[in-house]
Formats: sequence, C-alpha cells, structure tokens
Amino acid sequence: MAFYKSCFSSFDTIYIGGGTPSLLSVQQIDNILKAVYHNFDIDRQAEITMEVNPGDVSPAYLQALRKLGINRLNIGIQSFDDTLLKFLGRRHTAQDAVVAINAARKTGFNNIGLDLIYGIHGQEINDWKQTLHKALSFSPEHLSCYQLSLDKKTPLYKQYKKEGLKMTEENQALDFFMTTSKVLTDTGYTHYEVSNFALNDSLRSRHNMKYWRHEPYLGMGPAAHSFTDRKRWWNKAAVKTYLKDISEGKNPVDKSEKLSIEQLALEALFLGMRTKDGINLADYKTRFGSDLLVEKERIIEALIRNKLVEVKNGCLCPTLAGMAVADSLALI
Repeated sequence: MAFYKSCFSSFDTIYIGGGTPSLLSVQQIDNILKAVYHNFDIDRQAEITMEVNPGDVSPAYLQALRKLGINRLNIGIQSFDDTLLKFLGRRHTAQDAVVAINAARKTGFNNIGLDLIYGIHGQEINDWKQTLHKALSFSPEHLSCYQLSLDKKTPLYKQYKKEGLKMTEENQALDFFMTTSKVLTDTGYTHYEVSNFALNDSLRSRHNMKYWRHEPYLGMGPAAHSFTDRKRWWNKAAVKTYLKDISEGKNPVDKSEKLSIEQLALEALFLGMRTKDGINLADYKTRFGSDLLVEKERIIEALIRNKLVEVKNGCLCPTLAGMAVADSLALI
C-alpha cells in the first residue's frame, strides 16, 4: 500500500477477495483494514466486501467482521447439491452453506451476495432451477451466477481431461443463461451484468461496477491487477518472489502495459456490452472521439434488427439475447 498512497489517494469501495480470505484470522483482517485506512482516504459510506467460504465461518467470526466495518458479504455457495460440491472439490457441504447464510443474517449483515455455478458435468437444467429457488429462499441482496470455466492448472481440469468429460455445449449453456435470467428477474432481481443480479439498483456490486465502467482500481497481493488512466499492471504471482521483493523495498510488479486510445476504446466496448446500462454514446464520443452510431451504422442496424442491441436514453445497450453473446458484440 505504501508504494501507491501518493498516486491513489481515496477509495469508496474495498474488496477483500480472490482466493479464500475467510481462512485469515479476525486479527489479520483487522491488520489489513487498519493499513488501508492508514494509507488511503476511505469514504465514510464505503462498500466494504469480503468473500467467505461457507465452511470457514462461525457466528463469532461473522460478528467480528461486522465490528471491523465489513458491510457486505460474498458467500461462495456454488451449489446446494452435495454431489456437485464434491465433484467441484469444495470443502463445504450444502448444510454448511445454509448455516453460513443464516448466521450472516443473524449477525446483522443486510447486504449478502451468493455465488453459484452452472454448467457442471452431470447438472441438468431442473437441478439448476432447484439451486436457484433454494438460493432465493434466503432473499439475498445479490446473486452471481457463473458458467463453469476451467483453468488448465486446476485438479478439476485434469479430472475432466482424464475422464473425457465434456464442457457444456453452446445451446445448453444458452438454456442455462436464459433460465437463470427468467427465474431471477421474475422474482424481482435486476439482471444488470452478464453474470450478476441485484435485488435493486442500489444493491449492485459498487466495486465490480468500477471494472465494467473502466474506472481506476488498485489490486494488492500476488497476481493482483491494477488500472488507472491508460496504464495496467499486475503483480508477481509467486508468493515467495512477491514477499522477497517487498522485503527488499521493491514494488512487486511483474509486468505493465500502456494502452493506446484504440485499445481503451475496444475495452470500453467489451466491458460496456456486458452490462444492462450499455455504453453512453456521448461519453464514448468524448473519451475516444468516435461516434459509434455513425462509424458503425450498418453493423449496429443489423444488430438492432436481430434484437441483440437497442439504443435508448442515449445509450447503446445489449438486449438479453445480446448479453448472452456479449463478448462477440465488442467486435462491432
């Protein structure tokens, strides 16, 4: 943090996550937050989120987190099916998940997000609907529903390859996506980003919105990424190397890149097409000198005809069908 306190002065969101921070003691979390407040100016109404694993948290632990000022929990449920949890290699059970959610409510958390995964081998659409309805029974303020993706370095990837298991096919993935959106929006949630749903607009993840809006963010820890102005950089991933650099007074940055205006414009398209709000056309023109409706007129008209995008309130927005293929829309 000391390396950056002169170039990042203030923040209104803090996110403790990536990995499993609930393995840390309350004292360790307290030390991290004290360092944050020592080095940066933090807004009094800041959204302070922590990711927790259901198997790690007790009521006493959650109560202590509340006292530290953490006001938003993201609970990594993934599934309420013990067979699927075991297949995913998760340490918790479905019952652990239920206990953790109830404990979070009892200790006073009124902004809870649940993470769920679909497209797991052996999971049928009706199984997924049951998972969604189980999650809804707790009335979470936020839901993140991700399609399973595999990193080649993970045991699950190796298991898929060894057993010849196949990832979800495109049509089935679309069915999962559309079903998710219908079930949750019918219950009153706003589908505000490809994988994210909020009970109302004020309960969107303020922190994650910064990524999608291309706003500056500072990431600390091994492999953490940061972005400001036209520069992006990321830290060394190996913990030993990361710690060695810091102990020697060196900034543990692995690599950095300065983005061209063209690269920034493409990223803004890519990120904007992932969100319900889409791209503010006037802002885009001011930032990048590009009038999308004029320069991409034929492509956008075709996308409108195919009901993949729409123009409303001065914004180019993806429809639900467009959000399902959001990554492709950025190629306009």
